[in-house]
Amino acid sequence: MTAKHIVYHIPVCPFSQRLEIMLSLRGQSDAVDFRLVDITKPRDPELLVKTRGTTALPVLETPTGTIIKESLVILRYLDELLEGPKLRRPDPIEHAIESMLIAHEGPFTTAGYLFVMNQDREKRDAHADKLLALYRDLDAYLVQHNPEGIYLFDMFGLAETVFTPIFKRFWFLEYYEGFELPDAAEYKRVRVWQEACMVHAAAQQVSKEEVVKLYYDYALGAGNGALVRGRSASSFAFAPHWRERPWPPRDKYAGTANDRVLGLVA
Repeated sequence: MTAKHIVYHIPVCPFSQRLEIMLSLRGQSDAVDFRLVDITKPRDPELLVKTRGTTALPVLETPTGTIIKESLVILRYLDELLEGPKLRRPDPIEHAIESMLIAHEGPFTTAGYLFVMNQDREKRDAHADKLLALYRDLDAYLVQHNPEGIYLFDMFGLAETVFTPIFKRFWFLEYYEGFELPDAAEYKRVRVWQEACMVHAAAQQVSKEEVVKLYYDYALGAGNGALVRGRSASSFAFAPHWRERPWPPRDKYAGTANDRVLGLVA
């Protein structure tokens, strides 16, 4: 590439982290210019012109001005564009197998986000059951294709790049919902996979502390920088920096802590 591509994204975005992981694995972390977007403020009109009014992130802008949306599309585009061995499996059958696993990601991610945003304590168990059923599906798929392995194939690849950021975001379920995989046989294989993905050296762009603090408002049902009733600042605010804030209260069903308790005001 003679000029850098630009990726507009939000802090701690799992869909943007996919791109960062892929670039790290390919040894080309500097090949893309990542630009932060503050989702607690109205979108920059110039960016809205580029995206034709849509606000979903990340989006990629090529050196010629072409806009590419959807993280999986961007991921595959960059993987094909960059010089060197591709992240995706070169064998067509193996690529089909990893693509079928990736097809599980949408429902899996949706279930986790609906779980953390749920505000009805009585529905908590139903959300947990739904997510556990999806974990069992992943376990069965991994057992089918690599029962004694760690990853889907012999190394951290495209499927791992897609799922790992979601596994890390589910730290918010551990913290706010007390969710964890049961110690049962039907989760044994997926547990090995998840744990290996999360500790991989190429996937350390975010920490549990960062996820828990920034996603506090998601746990209160307010996503994408929206304000929680009674508050004047979003947990996604750039300042004060998340490292300077205290850990939020765990009991999401008790209502919101105020801005000062959350460290969102100086």
